[in-house]
Amino acid sequence: MTYLDGNQNDRGLFDFDAMKDRGSELAAHYAAGDPFPHVVIDDFLPQETIVLCLTGFPQRPDPDSQTFDRNQERLKTSYHPDYMAPPLRRLFYAFNARPFIRVIENITGIKGLIPDPYFLGGGFHEIANGGHLSVHADFNHHKPLGLERRINVLIYLNRGWRDEFGGQLELWRTDMSERVKSITPLANRCVIFTTTADSMHGNPQPVAHPDGVTRKSIALYYYTATWDAAKAARTTQFRPRPGSGDETDWRVRINETLEDFLPPVINRQIARIGRRLARR
Repeated sequence: MTYLDGNQNDRGLFDFDAMKDRGSELAAHYAAGDPFPHVVIDDFLPQETIVLCLTGFPQRPDPDSQTFDRNQERLKTSYHPDYMAPPLRRLFYAFNARPFIRVIENITGIKGLIPDPYFLGGGFHEIANGGHLSVHADFNHHKPLGLERRINVLIYLNRGWRDEFGGQLELWRTDMSERVKSITPLANRCVIFTTTADSMHGNPQPVAHPDGVTRKSIALYYYTATWDAAKAARTTQFRPRPGSGDETDWRVRINETLEDFLPPVINRQIARIGRRLARR
């Protein structure tokens, strides 16, 4: 029996009455997570849902896909739910509805979670052989909605994945002094964790599947209406592992330094110039 087994009806939606108390039994375990609040749940979704994700996984980028190939994010592509087949769209929209959100609230203890209808950075993720995602803390501000990012939900889709294939999710201490946990991205394994400036995580070990199989996952992000002008918006914050040869993301460091010290009017002009150059 899977964790949410039997809670989806024939339209691919979750049933609220069946799930309204689910997750409460994991709240204490989640809060005690080291190095930051988190939980790992195996056999998370009904097996037919995992089959749906694997058979319908996108074969090519969509208009809102993002592909990264730089030192910090190598050979990583995201796929937006709005361009998927109807059954998969229904699944992602169900992840944004109250029954599923209630489970996440019960686990994390954070009430009033708000889903992201834009799926900024969310959807299906894929990393090809040789690719990786360096250790980082996530962006903290949903600018279109003015919300504060609070929770990540990752669901893996990799059958028979072994540690030697790389791509493990690593959880690090804030000061990067220690890797506390390494999580193999096995199919139907869900990892939920609190997102703050201190929640350092990533999959820095390059994917190395002997048959060239890519690392696949679902990424979902949840927010609260707790953002205010006193908080500083930050993009993804990469940090090098000690003795690893990981490269510092100087582009982000320089941009944030300029934002901290230059007047807003000058920052806006710099941003416009950058957008023009990017379109050329």
